[in-house]
Amino acid sequence: MNIYISNLSYDTTSESLEDLFAGYGEVSSANIVKDRDTGMSRGFGFVEMINDDEGNKAIEELNNSDFEGKTLTVNIARPRNDRGNDRHRGGGNRRSY
Repeated sequence: MNIYISNLSYDTTSESLEDLFAGYGEVSSANIVKDRDTGMSRGFGFVEMINDDEGNKAIEELNNSDFEGKTLTVNIARPRNDRGNDRHRGGGNRRSY
């Protein structure tokens, strides 16, 4: 199960995020998304858990909880093409002269 976590502290590491979720079950990966230019955290990340029941328990208990001074938002991650972001799909202010 792929889990999306937002509102992370900019000081949160992949290791501390993995440790947090490991309290609910086996974690196969934990990644903080970083800005490609600065290398700084963008304040969100993803955790992959092996067992869906453990993942759902983690979501239920960690959503709206405090971690490293921030209130987390924790949800099942949606596929990239399912996020509703159409801003790069043509249209817009194209003029034909």
